[in-house]
Amino acid sequence: MGPNAILQLLPLLDRLGGPERREQMLAAAGIFELPDGQSMIPEGDAARLHRQLRLDEPELAPRLSAAAGVATANYIMAHRIPKPAQAVLKGLLPALAARALSKAIARHAWTFAGSGAFAVVDPWHFEIVDNPLIRGERSEVCLCDWHAAVFERLYRVLVSRTARCREIQCGALGDGVCRFEVTR
Repeated sequence: MGPNAILQLLPLLDRLGGPERREQMLAAAGIFELPDGQSMIPEGDAARLHRQLRLDEPELAPRLSAAAGVATANYIMAHRIPKPAQAVLKGLLPALAARALSKAIARHAWTFAGSGAFAVVDPWHFEIVDNPLIRGERSEVCLCDWHAAVFERLYRVLVSRTARCREIQCGALGDGVCRFEVTR
C-alpha cells in the first residue's frame, strides 16, 4: 500500500496531541519505524493505524481520516499526476474527465486498495472488495472516510469543483464491499 495512508495522518496526530500522542498511537498500532515515503508499505501497518485512530478517537476519526485523504490527494496531484495531464482533465467536459480519471485511479488502485479488489463500476462509482483498511471490522456507520476524501479531492480539482464523494456501502456494515459514489 502507498505510504501516504500513514504519512498524511502523522501531522494530524501531532496536532491532536503532540508528538507523544502520535508515538503512543503508532506504538499501539505496532508501527515502530515510519515509512520513508519512497516505497510501498505493508497494508497491515496502515490498517492498524487507521483502526487505532477509530478506537482512540471515535468522534474525531472521520474528520481526521478525511483530512488525511485530502492531503493524500494533494500529494498525488503534486507528485504523481503530471501537470499537463491535470490541465487536460480540467479542460474536458466532466463526463469525459471522470472517465479518464477513473481509468487512471484503477491503474494505480494497489496504492490505496492494497490486496483488496478495486473496480470502477462506472466513472462515478467505485468498489473495493475486502478493503484492507477496514478488513475484519464491524460498525454501524461507514468507515472509509480516507478513501472517500481522496476520491472527492481528486474529482473536485480535476473533474468538477462541485464534486462530492460518499461511501454508500461499507464492508464494515457487513455489505462485503465498500462502494463509493461521486456526484457533481
